[in-house]
Amino acid sequence: MIKVLGENYFIDLDQVETYLDISEEPSTEEKNPNTSEMKINVIKFELVKMLFETILTEQEMIDDKLGIKTASNNTSVPFKIAFNTLLNKKLINHY
Repeated sequence: MIKVLGENYFIDLDQVETYLDISEEPSTEEKNPNTSEMKINVIKFELVKMLFETILTEQEMIDDKLGIKTASNNTSVPFKIAFNTLLNKKLINHY
C-alpha cells in the first residue's frame, strides 16, 4: 500500500453505494413487470464523482519522510477540501 498523508487510505465502495442510496425498485409498468428501475440522487453522484476525481488526479509529489504537517502543506486546496469531505462522510477510510 502507498501511504497518503502518513496513513494508508482506501475507498470504501460499500459505503459509497450506501451514501449514494443506489437501489433498484421494481417497475410499475403493467406491460413488463420483470424490469426494474435504478434510482440515484444525481446531485450527490456528481459531487462524489468530482471529489474522487480531485483526489485521484492530484499531481503533487509528497515526501512521506517530511511528516504529515509538512506534506499536507504541499497539497492543493481542492485536494484538501475533497479529501476532508470524503473522509468526513466515511467514503474513504484508513487502516
